[in-house]
This record gives sequence, C-alpha cells and structure tokens, in this order.
Amino acid sequence: MAGPLPVSPLALPLPVLPPIAGVRLATAEAGIRYHGRTDVLLVELAEGTAVAGVFTKNLCPGAPVTYCREVLPGGQARGLVVNAGNANVFTGAAGARAAEETAQAAAATLGTSADKIFLASTGVIGERLQAQKIVAAMGGLKANLAEGGLEAAARAIMTTDTFPKAATRTARIGGVDVTIAGIAKGSGMIAPDMATMLSFIFTDAAIPAPALQAMLSKGVDHTFNCITIDSDTSTSDTVLLFATGQAGNVPTEDPGELADFRRALQEVLHDLAMLVVRDGEGAQKLVQITVEGAVSNASAKRIALAIANSPLVKTAIAGEDANWGRIVMAVGKAGEPADRDKLGVAVGGVWMAQAGGVVPGYDETPVVKHMQGREIEITVEIGLGQGRATVWTCDLTHGYIDINGSYRS
Repeated sequence: MAGPLPVSPLALPLPVLPPIAGVRLATAEAGIRYHGRTDVLLVELAEGTAVAGVFTKNLCPGAPVTYCREVLPGGQARGLVVNAGNANVFTGAAGARAAEETAQAAAATLGTSADKIFLASTGVIGERLQAQKIVAAMGGLKANLAEGGLEAAARAIMTTDTFPKAATRTARIGGVDVTIAGIAKGSGMIAPDMATMLSFIFTDAAIPAPALQAMLSKGVDHTFNCITIDSDTSTSDTVLLFATGQAGNVPTEDPGELADFRRALQEVLHDLAMLVVRDGEGAQKLVQITVEGAVSNASAKRIALAIANSPLVKTAIAGEDANWGRIVMAVGKAGEPADRDKLGVAVGGVWMAQAGGVVPGYDETPVVKHMQGREIEITVEIGLGQGRATVWTCDLTHGYIDINGSYRS
C-alpha cells in the first residue's frame, strides 16, 4: 500500500502509559515489508511471568498462532516477538520453520527456552516470512531493551492502522496496588471469534496462570468478541495477557480478592476493542448496536452481529440515511427467533418503529441529526424475552474499498 493513511477521524489520543515492572521492550526496523518504520517488537518478561492467551477460531490459522497454542499450557513466559508486514499464514512447513527460528533466536537472546517465547505476526497472507531478518535484528533489540516503551511498541505492530492503540488501569489485590497496560492493533479483517487483530496486555500483578486465563477468556467474550469491522475473522487474532508478579501482592486465585483486578482488566480490554473499531478501515462513524428482548443473550448477540455486519446497514449509516427498514431486514436474516409484529427500532434514542410498525407521528428530524454525528446508537427491541447484547461496528465507506483494493501494492 502506497504511503501512510490519513488518521481516522474517530481516533483518540494515547493515554499516559506507565512502565510495568518486569517488562522491558524494544523495537527495530527489520525491513520485513515496510521501509522507514519499525516493524519488529521484542518484549522481555521477568522470570516467573504467568501467561494467558485467546486465539482466532479461524480454521486456517497462522504459524505463530499454532506455535502459541502449543506452548501456552506451560503457563510461563519470558519473551514475546511480534512482527508487522507479514502474517506468516498459509506458508506451510516454511512458516512453521520461520516461527521456530524466531522463537529460538529470541530464547537465545533472552537466555531462556523457546517454550517460554510467544509469537505474533500480522500483515500479508501467503508470503513466506523471512525469519532471518528478525533474527538479524535480535542483537540490536537486546541492546535497546528498556522499561516503558509501550507507545513505540504499539506503533511497531501497526499495519493499516492509522493510529496506535493503548489503554491502562490500576487495581488493588490484597491491599497492594497493581498496574495493567495493554496495546492493540487492528483495522480490517476484524470479526474476532476467540482481524488481523493483535493485543498484548501486561500487568505487574502476581496471578497464577489458570486464574489469569479464566479472566481473560471471559473478558474477551464481552469486548473483542463483540466488535466487527467487516465480518472477516482473521487468521492471526491473538490476545495475550502477561502477569510478571513484580507488584508484591500475594498470588491468589480467589475470585473475591481478584474482583478489582477483573474490573480493571475488563476496562482495558473494552478500551482496546473500541479503539480497534474507531480505526476500522475507511471508518467515519462508530456504531453501537444494542438488541433487547431476545429469547437469550446469545440470540441477542447473533442478531446484533447480523445488523453490524450488514453492508446495507453499514452503507446507510455512511450515507447518514435513517433507513430503519435495513435494520429490520438484518434482524430477519439472523436466523434467530423474531416476530415482525413485536419488533421495535430506535436510532439515537428515538423510536422509529414499535410493535411492528412506524411510530405514529414519527419525526425523522432528530434521527437525521443523530446520523450526521460521529457516534451512532441503534437499539432493537425483539419483544420475545429478556436476552440482551451490545456490539460495536463502524460504517462502510469507499475508503474500505480503496484500502483493501491496494493492500498488496
């Protein structure tokens, strides 16, 4: 793709990102695909760091995903290597070798074993990853490892992203303050089912891997798994959570003692997920879709995603057209229980249709004004039960075509 993309109008500034005790980072320009920018990230993690992970459910995963799945059961991590520009997907035995060579080089650099190294790659699918470029960068990366550096890390892992993405929170465990900070990348091929979407979260808390995994898996379900840009589940989706144990709290798996940490983690995951949607390829509007009154929460989510993934709905939003008929269409195609004569649709808090028909005296003026804004809210009442779900997406503009039509050029 020629030249940098203009920054999304929905972009938010980076928060102040604190260093996380037990985490050192470095970035380098390896020239994997891009020139004049960093494209490799190395993270060194303190001895004893616990790890949790959630990965794509795409049945054609990249070699790094396969590698991480194999080492994750060990529950320990000493390092992370991420590269941008090449996803190392659909590369067969060569891809597996590239992943292994990268892990071995990072392990040697950090003085650990390869089964404590985690990998992630993002970029073009189907092209062999030249692992030697990453290996060659290891010496410089090691020399530059330092605390802090999360902003530089967030920039190094970008592909079609137009701005770096990060979030942070603090929490207390057993009277001890702990810090959480995370970064993410993702802009297109986003419909996580755990795009090329990657996210790495770091905390200085001491939490055993099983408890860490339980909290991450549940948190992802309500955040990353509730966003969609284009309905395409990437081959590379990876979310990794590392807990270095340097804060000094007593390690615990007790749900009560971890309640505040769970709250903070959920907020970080939500912030990162929203930033991904805000950077949707070609996006001009952030869209929140809430479905209420479904037969179950799961049914509500499937209906909400059907609306969020509808090109007709998304282009109507891009055109600022208050066309609620397209929303009704998407509800009906979701394959979930729905009754046409009980359905209600609201945009921007204004009910346009209720009980299967247009609201008497409906005035489209405030809805049109809402549609002209940057953040759009859609609510659908199914009228069959208590199920509820909220998902987030963006509009579909010609910018999406421009970006993806020239992605490999």
